[in-house]
Amino acid sequence: MTRLATRLPTLRQYSWPGDVPASLHHALTECWIEVTNAGGAAGFHVPRIDARQAAPAVDRIVGRLDPVTSRLVTAWLDGEMVGWLNLRRDPSELIAHWGTLHHVQTRLSVRGRGVGSALMREAHRVARDEMGLEQLHLTARGGRNLEDFYGRLGWYEVGRWPAAFRLGPGNDQDQILMVLTPL
Repeated sequence: MTRLATRLPTLRQYSWPGDVPASLHHALTECWIEVTNAGGAAGFHVPRIDARQAAPAVDRIVGRLDPVTSRLVTAWLDGEMVGWLNLRRDPSELIAHWGTLHHVQTRLSVRGRGVGSALMREAHRVARDEMGLEQLHLTARGGRNLEDFYGRLGWYEVGRWPAAFRLGPGNDQDQILMVLTPL
């Protein structure tokens, strides 16, 4: 990774599979590998992954992009993709008023520099202003102080599923349920 400037990232949004170039697909995959292999809670239960696991998962996310139901929000510094998240909603009338955030992650080299916060604020804006959502939900893995990060951005914990994630023998972690409402 090259040296990155100390400024807020440029944010880009993708809402159609055809809008995601191969270079971005590769950058999403590499970010996911980096975050997971550093112990981040990014969707895999195995301690280490490579492109064989991450690339198909990125394919599924990109393949489901749709302006109504799924958006990809990315953060860029000096031409490099340094963070991303997936914002989704279910079109069912019963629950179409809320959405969920998935795979919130930033490259390790930019942690603590506002990239994650910028991604979260942009997801909030997109959800409210473009998708017409009234609230957002997310789940986070316990033991990482993620609830503190999200709490600073207005999210609050609404519950926990104890020992929901089994990361290995004797390594069960809570799943923290969080909400941001109203948008």
